Amino acid sequence: MSERIEIPAEKLHEEMLKLRQGKHLDFLRSLTGMDWGEEGLGVVYHLEDTNTGDNVVISTRTTNREKPELPSVSDIWKGAEFNEREVYDYYGIRFVGHPDMRRLFLRDDWVGYPLRKDYDKSLNPLRMTNEEPVDTTQYIEVQHDGSVIEKRETIFEEDEYIINIGPQHPATHGVLRFRVSLEGEIIKKLDVHCGYIHRGIEKMCESLTYPQTLALTDRLDYLGAHQNRHALCMCIEQAMGVEVSERVQYIRTIMDELQRIDSHLLFFSCLCMDMGALTAFFYGFRDREKILDIFEATTGGRLIQNYNTIGGVQADIAPDFVQKVKEFIAYLRPMLKEYHEVFTGNIIAQERLRGVGVLSREDAISFGATGGTGRASGWACDVRKRHPYAMYGKVDFKEIVHTEGDCFARYMVRMEEILESMSIIEQLIDNIPEGNYQEKMKPIIRVPEGHYYAAVEGSRGEFGVYLESRGDKFPYRLKFRATGLPLVSAMETMCRNAKIADLIAIGGTVDYVVPDIDR
Repeated sequence: MSERIEIPAEKLHEEMLKLRQGKHLDFLRSLTGMDWGEEGLGVVYHLEDTNTGDNVVISTRTTNREKPELPSVSDIWKGAEFNEREVYDYYGIRFVGHPDMRRLFLRDDWVGYPLRKDYDKSLNPLRMTNEEPVDTTQYIEVQHDGSVIEKRETIFEEDEYIINIGPQHPATHGVLRFRVSLEGEIIKKLDVHCGYIHRGIEKMCESLTYPQTLALTDRLDYLGAHQNRHALCMCIEQAMGVEVSERVQYIRTIMDELQRIDSHLLFFSCLCMDMGALTAFFYGFRDREKILDIFEATTGGRLIQNYNTIGGVQADIAPDFVQKVKEFIAYLRPMLKEYHEVFTGNIIAQERLRGVGVLSREDAISFGATGGTGRASGWACDVRKRHPYAMYGKVDFKEIVHTEGDCFARYMVRMEEILESMSIIEQLIDNIPEGNYQEKMKPIIRVPEGHYYAAVEGSRGEFGVYLESRGDKFPYRLKFRATGLPLVSAMETMCRNAKIADLIAIGGTVDYVVPDIDR
């Protein structure tokens, strides 16, 4: 448990600027809204120095529950913009200086703030009417005399040509909606609308026991189910001081890397289909099935993986697990050459992917866009290297980094990561030690009072878990640091001045998964 530094709200922006500029805390890992009851409403920030890996945890609060206001840090870290909108959506905290104080997930006519402890759910009956689009937003500004005034800012002018892409568009890869302002074929502005598949998972966790919360992680990024559940189990285990066996560490690492290959094969398939390469789509889906067969033999699941548990895994690996994994790697390595022959080397595909959707290294860090998007921008941001866990500190692998920051770089990062994942598995698969696959746990699990954060390298970036416990059998607050929210927050930057057709390639190579964003 890291020490948490409390900063008074009136000094927050000044102190955060010092931390960003003076101590080089350039990466906002996570931003979590909190309701501490009588102690007030507030925010917990997890900050990191990308040069040294040093981490700092900051908190701030306001005791005014009727009209809560805190300074925005979105001008310091761009990734705070969507995170602060999420906090406003769920807690009603208005961030002074934030350029776009709208709800992010819920309807504009939603009554109340559902993650507050005193929220009354009866205030929101089922609404059967469509939500009308609103083209203005609220901006709260501090005057020279210290007073605060509200302004209305226009998102789209009346004479702008606006089109909808999504939420029922196959290339948005889920129910995500973009409102796009066009000038001819050129994108001048892009407004992201989330929340079409929102399920309130973080709210549900507050009334579930710790073992019950595990099932919900598989419904976030369903292409990173093993990794998500690994992060939550690891967070709870660290909080309780539980050490799992080396056998479990081997199994979890191998499963995580198989999951990464599974996800990247689906990424390849769907991107190729978006770009019109149907043959490549069939290649990727055919080979992904082999991984799902391996998963099913051990876990019983193909998409949803209820395998990691607090203290281990649900069952030992299947008798033929080692053999099947080795056979799969021997099969896939030469098959990847065919992928590159049929798609990567295609001149038309390269022309459509190169130089499109560029995200600079500085913007990737500021948005917190980790994973393939960050590494394609030249940012070495792999959690497995920055904060090794499981067996990652004992295996040799390269962190794939490209510097172009465009669609082709994002594509190549993932294709090359498949090779590194296979290398990691090969180093472990013949050396799985004997030992328990599950430590003996108490019938009722209680986490010691405190606050904890753990993260893994998910299939598309850092997946983090922030847990605040009051010593009960259920969490006081459980926050999932989604891999996809920073990615969609960067979409407007990547798409601006690109052509409308390029939006499909940009979204495909960013590789977000919508249920992970919406939670």
